[in-house]
Amino acid sequence: MAPDPVNPEEQVVIAEVNHLRLITLNRPRQLNVISSAVVSPLAKYLEEWEKDDDAELILIKGAGRAFSAGGDLKMFYDGRKIEDSCLEVVYRMYWLCYHNPTYKKTQVALVHGICMGGGASLMVPMKFSVVTDKTVFATPEASIGFHTDCSFSYFLPRLPGYLGEYLALTAARLNGKELVALGLATHFVPSEILPELEKRLISLNSGDKNAVKSVIEEFSVDVQPDEDSILHKQSIIDKCFCKDSVEDIINSCETEGSIEGNEWIGPVLKGLKRSSPTGLKITLRSIREGRKQTLLECLKKEFRLTVNILRAKISGDVYEGIRALTIDKDNSPKWDPPTLNEVSSEKVDLVFQPFEEELELQIPAKEECRWDGNWFYMLFLVFIIVNKKKICGKWLEDGHSCKSECSSAICVQNKKFEVWEFCFLVTNSGSLVE
Repeated sequence: MAPDPVNPEEQVVIAEVNHLRLITLNRPRQLNVISSAVVSPLAKYLEEWEKDDDAELILIKGAGRAFSAGGDLKMFYDGRKIEDSCLEVVYRMYWLCYHNPTYKKTQVALVHGICMGGGASLMVPMKFSVVTDKTVFATPEASIGFHTDCSFSYFLPRLPGYLGEYLALTAARLNGKELVALGLATHFVPSEILPELEKRLISLNSGDKNAVKSVIEEFSVDVQPDEDSILHKQSIIDKCFCKDSVEDIINSCETEGSIEGNEWIGPVLKGLKRSSPTGLKITLRSIREGRKQTLLECLKKEFRLTVNILRAKISGDVYEGIRALTIDKDNSPKWDPPTLNEVSSEKVDLVFQPFEEELELQIPAKEECRWDGNWFYMLFLVFIIVNKKKICGKWLEDGHSCKSECSSAICVQNKKFEVWEFCFLVTNSGSLVE
């Protein structure tokens, strides 16, 4: 039995067939970018299915010519004048980025076409990730004043040598063959037979890892990076991108690029020099820290960086980068500050500073509580801190009283949010309403 046809009105289409669950990212005209309308159902269904014994195999794919081009840049840009307008989608996404690598059911990503930034966080951590001759991967965030996020400050530093720094700073692209060679994908399947693989997995109707692997291997082929692949330039990449600063990396690239046979470095240098100086410096530090951090530590760090960057704490480059790339499309960003030497270490320090513990990304330490600490908990704490309320006791400013004991309503120590005896919503005026 095949899943129902895709509904063009829904940004995420869900199909449930016996023991199979199929997720289709369904914004093909926008290259399946990730908005709050995408993250929310993903988190909801993945949590439900992990707890559902009937759900065994999870497939995820993208409609059209992209798997997912990452975060919805227009969403960020449109919310630039309202502080923390995108806090919910950011929090949900990073929270989900922790649960995907640790997911209890068998997941298969069918990655055809563009797979960039946050979209790749739905590929790399999966038990099985299938790429094709049409797959294109990149982490281009630094170039527009952002940073390499969605768990990639953890995954990229674990690539050979200093390839992670190279990918994060230059937005260089990898194809399907290269992804398999690096272990960022598990299997390569020719694009023309990918639909047949999907049908077979649906008919398999089982989450048994060996059975799923066997089916995929019927369609997959062994591949090696092409002769001109960047993976064959590892020694030069290491020599340039091992440096301690962006300035030294650029100087080293200039030196190596002057040597006959290294003409490929020219476009790399050009890209580095037109990228956001602030984005480059934040990204390099994040990747370097990620070499020694756990996945959880990386995600907590990325959450701080994203919130501070979107708040324009040290620079508004991310909005200027988005404007130049996707709004006005003039490809002529005016960075502020415009040069690397004006982005001091002291400035960069500011976006790495931890928040109050209650406002950090909340990932439960205990396995039995792994789905606690979600967005609803964060929403409550944001309201508490912004409006200077008490966690329990009376809501003196609004005249409302807490109707539950602290032990059953909010347990900060366990980072747990449970349903109150009354419902509340935060209105535009910031008041608490029963």
